Amino acid sequence: MKQIDEAEARKDWHGRAKNMTLAELPEFLRELSEDYQHDYGTICVAIGAAAVAAAWAMENSPQGGITGFQASCITWEMIRGWNGSMLGETGSRIQNFDDLLFPQYAHKFSSIGSEVWKRLQEKAIANLESTPDASQGVIDHWISIAEGNVPFGLRIEG
Repeated sequence: MKQIDEAEARKDWHGRAKNMTLAELPEFLRELSEDYQHDYGTICVAIGAAAVAAAWAMENSPQGGITGFQASCITWEMIRGWNGSMLGETGSRIQNFDDLLFPQYAHKFSSIGSEVWKRLQEKAIANLESTPDASQGVIDHWISIAEGNVPFGLRIEG
């Protein structure tokens, strides 16, 4: 079995994944799972590369040709399918901190949508009714949200 440098493996596997075809995919998956001695980190890189390779193989198939918007939907489908619990019940977003370099993106870091705010208040109320063992600081925070106080200096948009 081959030893792996995690950074080199990521660059190699993700680079190869981008040109993956449906015909090549089974061999790539076999290689990732059988030809390397994985450790705690490299198995994560390998599984991620396998998922990316499968997505690119579909994209490179006759029915591929998706738009950028569809690609963003696929990202969320991968998150839902692999670890949907990290999305929470009130909503989620992925933030690119490079956007902090551009003033036109200030809203991404200072606001939440009105629907998220509504779900957040509902969740705070539900937590107050069902989670009596939370710390007093957390309970006070939930009460504040339930009473309409927007946390962390955020603004409500929409």
